[in-house]
Amino acid sequence: MAPVTTEEAHFAEVPVSVAVVSVFGLVFSVSIFAWICCQRKANKASNKTPPYKFVHILKGVDIYPESLNGKKKFGGEKTPEAHGKQTLSPSGGRPELHLDLEKRDLNGNFTSKPPTLQLKVRSSPDLDIPSQQAGFGSGGNQEAGTPESVVSSQTPTPAVEKSQDKEGGLGTLYFSVEYNFEKKAFMVHIKEAHRLSPTDEQSLTSDPYIKLTLLPEKKHKVKTRVLRKTLDPAFDETFSFYGIPFARVSQLALHFMVLSFDRFSRDEVIGETLVPLADIDLSEGRVLMSRDIIKRNVRRSAGRGELLLSLCYQSTTSTLTVVVLKARHLPKTDSNGPSDPYVKVNLFQGKKRVCKKKTHVKKCAPNPVFNELFVFDLPSEDGLRDTSVELLLLDSDRTSRTPVIGRLLLGTSSPGTAGEHWREICDHPRRQIAKWHALSED
Repeated sequence: MAPVTTEEAHFAEVPVSVAVVSVFGLVFSVSIFAWICCQRKANKASNKTPPYKFVHILKGVDIYPESLNGKKKFGGEKTPEAHGKQTLSPSGGRPELHLDLEKRDLNGNFTSKPPTLQLKVRSSPDLDIPSQQAGFGSGGNQEAGTPESVVSSQTPTPAVEKSQDKEGGLGTLYFSVEYNFEKKAFMVHIKEAHRLSPTDEQSLTSDPYIKLTLLPEKKHKVKTRVLRKTLDPAFDETFSFYGIPFARVSQLALHFMVLSFDRFSRDEVIGETLVPLADIDLSEGRVLMSRDIIKRNVRRSAGRGELLLSLCYQSTTSTLTVVVLKARHLPKTDSNGPSDPYVKVNLFQGKKRVCKKKTHVKKCAPNPVFNELFVFDLPSEDGLRDTSVELLLLDSDRTSRTPVIGRLLLGTSSPGTAGEHWREICDHPRRQIAKWHALSED
């Protein structure tokens, strides 16, 4: 039983020794940490820095708060020169900066008005700056014009730009002509056009292309490709006319017609230009030319406007589809302002009106765009034989004395374009056919 008692006493002494060692290690670690903190604090006290600093926004000079006391200056000792004068530093060619802190606030601004500095402006060879201006200064102290004033005087005003645009007309066409003696071919290169007149009033763009005709025979007719949504098209296309003798070239004339493509109806003419070749010498090679595009004399209707319609006859279902697309060149109202047009569509079977429909009103639109579709049911046994469609273009303004702007009647017995359009949809069922129609008086 004695050995068992000795082992129990030994195990009881082990935790006590471990606790003593742990306490000694903790005290040692805390002492080391305190000594390190004291050393760091001593080092910071020896290297004192000002509580803050800011950088001078003009020259990048570091200014400390203690430097603002007394009569201290930066960049050297006090000099008798005037404030703002710069001297070269001994280290290099960079001038030293002298700041009088007594006369400046904390933001570096002068509290009193500093002496004015005379700046010399050196003008470039391309910019002529007058040395004297009438009405400025007196005697020999006349101020020179600043570059800003010179540039503003040379910049055209908006009124001048508008007048220059008006002088340009409907645009400018750039092209070249050349004669190939080896192939006996007369060549025309259509390069580009600038500042064309827009035909689409909503997007203010056009889909231009050019038709070229050799006058006076009109035998040779060519056209360029269509360029979408542009007023400055670059065609870059060359057309060669073979079999034309060189002696006959001077008797020809080039007729350029600029058009805008319209997928619903006939293309709209932007303008044209005529170029006689009598005074052009092609013996020395290619000749570059440019011509202004002028307005074409187009014969319009008797002042009632035009209406674009699309018709389609479905023989299987015995239905007639009328699409009112748009109108143009509408006359002004009694108050000399744009009208508020809408279209009324009446379907007649013989002399009896069987159906009527109308579009929405377009406010203040001399060239309204409707894009509205109407479907009419027809008697199956008769078809379009006794059917006619009347379209009335009306003004919604109730104060107008003549609300009917124009009238159009489509049927088998209709004359002109209306009758032709009606016969086409009868001969070609299930085909959508669009045409412009001139409106007549009521």
